[in-house]
Amino acid sequence: MTLAGTLQSFSAFFARLEDKHPLLPWTVAFVGLLALPPILGALFNEYYIYLANKICIFILLSVGLNIVKGFYGQVTVGHVGLYAIGAVTSAILSINFGVPFWLILPTAVVVTGLAGVIVGVPSFRPEGAYLALATLELGESVRILISVTPYLGSSTGLGGIAPPVLFGFTFDSFARYFYLLMSMALLGIYLSFAILRSAMGRAFQAIREDTIAAAAAGINVRKYKFLAFVISALYAGAAGSMFAHMPPGYIHHNNFTIIEMVILLLMIVMGGIGHIWGDVVGAIVVTIIYDQTLAFYFYQPLLFGLAMVLLVVFMPNGIGGIIDRYLTTERFIKAREAARRGAT
Repeated sequence: MTLAGTLQSFSAFFARLEDKHPLLPWTVAFVGLLALPPILGALFNEYYIYLANKICIFILLSVGLNIVKGFYGQVTVGHVGLYAIGAVTSAILSINFGVPFWLILPTAVVVTGLAGVIVGVPSFRPEGAYLALATLELGESVRILISVTPYLGSSTGLGGIAPPVLFGFTFDSFARYFYLLMSMALLGIYLSFAILRSAMGRAFQAIREDTIAAAAAGINVRKYKFLAFVISALYAGAAGSMFAHMPPGYIHHNNFTIIEMVILLLMIVMGGIGHIWGDVVGAIVVTIIYDQTLAFYFYQPLLFGLAMVLLVVFMPNGIGGIIDRYLTTERFIKAREAARRGAT
C-alpha cells in the first residue's frame, strides 16, 4: 500500500471512531501510545525514548506553526524565538522561585502569548518576505538576548530545572516524561482540529485563499491575523515549557538557533502546508533524519537546505498534497465506475 493509501486508511479509521464518540479516537491513540516507551526500551535503548520525546515537542511546535502558515497563510520564521521564551520563562520560575510545574506551564504559555501579541500587532501591515524578515529578527533577537544575559543563562545555560511531580509521581526519566509529553501532543493536535473546524478556522482559510475577497465578505482580517499569531505563540510556549522540564532539566541558547527554525519549516513543508496529520508525519520523519545525520554536523544546514529545495521542486504540496491527489483520484475512479454501471 502506498504512503497516501496508508495515511488515508488511518484517517478513515480515525473518522469512524470519531463518529461513535468525538473523544474515542484520541482515547485509543493515548492507550496505544502508552506501550511505546517499554517497547523502545526493550528493542533499542533509552536514547530512543528521548527521541520520541523530542518528536512530541516538535509535533507541538509544527502544529502551532501550521495555524499561522497553514491555516492563515502567513510566512513566519520567528517561531523558535517564542519557543525560547516559553522555555526560559519556565526555567527561571523553577530555578529561582521554586514554582511547581503545574503553575509554571500556564504561566509560560501566557507569557509567550503576550510575546505573540507583541509580534501580532506590528504584523498587521507587513506581508510575505517583509513579515518573514521581521519575525526572523524576533527569533534571533531573543536568542542573542539569552546568550548575553547571565540571568537568562548566557553561555553556560540554565540547569537544575525541576521535573514535574503529580500526586507523588515524579516525571524524572525519559520514559516517565514521555507520558506527559505525549498527552500534551495529542491535546495540541485535538485543539488544532477543533480550531480548523470552527468559524475561526474557516475565517483563517478564507483569508489564506484571498484576503481581499475575505475582507469584502465581512471578515475582520486584522483580528484573525492577530489571533493566528497569538494562538501559534501559545503552542510555542507550551512546547518550550515542556522542553525545559524534560530530563535532565537543562536548556541553552544553542537550542533555539535558526537551524531549529529551518528544521521546523521543513516539517511543515514535508507534511503539507495546512495538513495537520501531515505535520505530525513531517515532525516524526524530520526528527529521525536530523538525529541520524548528527555525524555530519557541519554539513547539516546544507543537507536540510537541499532537502527543502528538493521538496519544493518535486513534492510542493508535501505529504498532505499526495493524500489530496490520492483522494481526488479515488473519487474520480468511483464516479467513473458508477457511471459505467448506470450505463449498463
